[in-house]
Amino acid sequence: MTHRTTTARDTARVEIPTFGRALRRLRDDRGVSREQLAYTAGVSASYVTHLEKGDRDRPARPVVEALLRCLDRIRAISAAERRHVFDLAGLSLPGEPTVPNLRAAITGEQRHALHLFRPHLAAYVDQCGNVLEANAEWDAALPGIRQDANLFRWMFGNALARQHQVDWDTEARKYIRWLRATYGRNAADPALTALVDELSGFADFRRIWSEDGVDFPPSARVQRLRDPATGRVRCFQIQTAGLHCTAFPNHIAVILGLEIRRSGHGRLP
Repeated sequence: MTHRTTTARDTARVEIPTFGRALRRLRDDRGVSREQLAYTAGVSASYVTHLEKGDRDRPARPVVEALLRCLDRIRAISAAERRHVFDLAGLSLPGEPTVPNLRAAITGEQRHALHLFRPHLAAYVDQCGNVLEANAEWDAALPGIRQDANLFRWMFGNALARQHQVDWDTEARKYIRWLRATYGRNAADPALTALVDELSGFADFRRIWSEDGVDFPPSARVQRLRDPATGRVRCFQIQTAGLHCTAFPNHIAVILGLEIRRSGHGRLP
């Protein structure tokens, strides 16, 4: 017979994360006094005390940046710690999610993963359809996309897209519906507005955009591509998921294309 031992529940509670507690932990871990940190950051010691006690839990961005800059000089603050501190302060991380910044935020391990997915298609894209990184199989299956560097620009502005997208008209409508949905969630993003303005220069884009359809990208779908070397039609299971990015969460997606062969379905390596 199994005997189960019961114990009284401990009434002690763990501390909830706050900006002040996170700041104090980083300061204590580096052996810095409040006075030292305050002097280096250009604020008063009493202000640092108020921050750590939670009397002021929404400091201004310049203050947070100055405090972290001082602590980082003593010992490097990790990207996760930096993100956590800014989140607790109710601030976004410094820097805009531009294409160069997003590319720089992709880690070496994430870049290497693109090659591990070979022989399947794999790429990282942002919400504007900019191709941030891709493996050689992706480039070969979508001729010209490396030069265009954007899925929408390639689809509507490159004649190669029509040649190799077997169901171009259907795919183009999907792209526009997804773009419209993305714009609805991020209407304040000037990069999206600039992209729509650029694409408006293409007659087919204007024609399909006027249909006013909207949809959200599925996690999986089927896409047919014509092989540039042989002309053979290849069928791919396209899977899309968010890519973890500490600096710019929810800005990068990974797209995988697993070829569906006659004998069965493509599998991840």
